[in-house]
Amino acid sequence: MNCRQFNTISLEEVLLSLGHLPTKQNEKEAWYLNPFASESQASFKINKSLNYWYLFSEGIGGNNIDFMRKYLNASVSEVLVWAENHNFSSFQKQNVPYQKFENLPKTYEIIEIKNVQHPALLEYLRERKVQNQTEFLKQIHYQNNNKNYFGIGFKNDSGGYEIRNKYSKICLGKKDISTIKNGSDSLRVFEGFFDFLSFKTLENELEKQPSDYLILNSVSMIQNIKNSLEQYINIELYFDNDQAGNRALEIVSDGLQNVKDCRALYYNFKDLNEYLSKKTEEVQKQYKSAFKR
Repeated sequence: MNCRQFNTISLEEVLLSLGHLPTKQNEKEAWYLNPFASESQASFKINKSLNYWYLFSEGIGGNNIDFMRKYLNASVSEVLVWAENHNFSSFQKQNVPYQKFENLPKTYEIIEIKNVQHPALLEYLRERKVQNQTEFLKQIHYQNNNKNYFGIGFKNDSGGYEIRNKYSKICLGKKDISTIKNGSDSLRVFEGFFDFLSFKTLENELEKQPSDYLILNSVSMIQNIKNSLEQYINIELYFDNDQAGNRALEIVSDGLQNVKDCRALYYNFKDLNEYLSKKTEEVQKQYKSAFKR
């Protein structure tokens, strides 16, 4: 990876990998507490369209290289070595133009919405071990730049869709959380919808009763949900086992006494879906081994 390539990676993703989440954001900018020092008021701003940062408390700013040089107190070459060792999704997706943006530009058009039935999408759900949860999903056909695409769609509260298939991870429409309400006084919170689908797959096995569910669709949305949590007696969190998950747990737990971190269930895995996938594969191996005897 060279400087030009590293500077094209979303700075939001870089900050997320370091465990920093925005205190507030909109489509144009995101504000953070100073990543370099302790502070109580956010003074670090990212311009999303330019992918540049500015720290008002010190009057400095720049690109990704500038940020990591200061953050790591390192040389440019050391920063590039650090970046090479991180699997940044926005860098990996650059070879496929329509995957580059978290939110597609408004030139896209949804052509058709129907139940999931395409063999490639059904196979993708089988690979992720959530093939029995299609009731929460749609098959979305859309057009962008005069090219046709399709994927699994999970609707959010603003009417947008999180789109996934084997090759893409995008959002059509406004980025937002997804809530599924059952009139419960308990709430379960997930980072992504595949973790939610994984939980629904495991729900009976875990002897859990249905509750209300909230899916962030991006851990950066964590600041948007605090007010909605106060109405619940019990809150279970199923975040990723990484720095961003740790920080999200701190934010949600601040000021609330009824929050439970449920990551002990999958502490050896990145997230709940990886746990389900590896668990299912292990059971299948044991079954095949027993069958051969």
